[in-house]
Amino acid sequence: MEKKLEIYPGTKALIFDLDGTLADNMPIHFLAFRNVLKDYKVDLKPELFMSLAGVPAVETIAHYNDFFGVQMDPEKVGHQKEAEYEKLMHKMKPVEPVVALLKKYHGKLPMAVGTGGYRRLAEITMQIIGIDKYVDILVSADDVQHPKPHPETFLKCAEKIGVAPEFCQVFEDGEPGMQAARTAGMMVTSVNDFYEMDFSLV
Repeated sequence: MEKKLEIYPGTKALIFDLDGTLADNMPIHFLAFRNVLKDYKVDLKPELFMSLAGVPAVETIAHYNDFFGVQMDPEKVGHQKEAEYEKLMHKMKPVEPVVALLKKYHGKLPMAVGTGGYRRLAEITMQIIGIDKYVDILVSADDVQHPKPHPETFLKCAEKIGVAPEFCQVFEDGEPGMQAARTAGMMVTSVNDFYEMDFSLV
């Protein structure tokens, strides 16, 4: 029996993460990182990559520096990774159960997207998976001082849609994002039980 995403009683607004939640693109992000990091003799594995899901590229590379004992320039490598990702991003697909929920409640509940990605690529992502016309409010890495797991991204979403945090339900795939939502005092739903991420393709 297929599990269905549910809206909690008392929910007055929906906030969605983008990468890995609405867009099935985490394997593509992983492939972009892996391709770029090969030049730095770093062999990236999906488990480490997913432990930082939702964290912007520059902060992620700083973590990789610590983990692998290397000294990559986070800004430079971050831009290389984004450029590599942009070449591959046409391969992404929507996460159907989550996109269906977004479309179902469009016009019925206030909604926002809160992503650790950069605005320009987030907007292209939403166009590729066909949800750009359903999303009026987008909070990206460009709009916050403190990325996930800090709650600023989701608190800004709540502020922009005019709903108190405790009435917002957040849909997330990454632990940093879920932590951000919990710290913001919001209801959290993991989408990981509703689709399979396939890293075998990369």
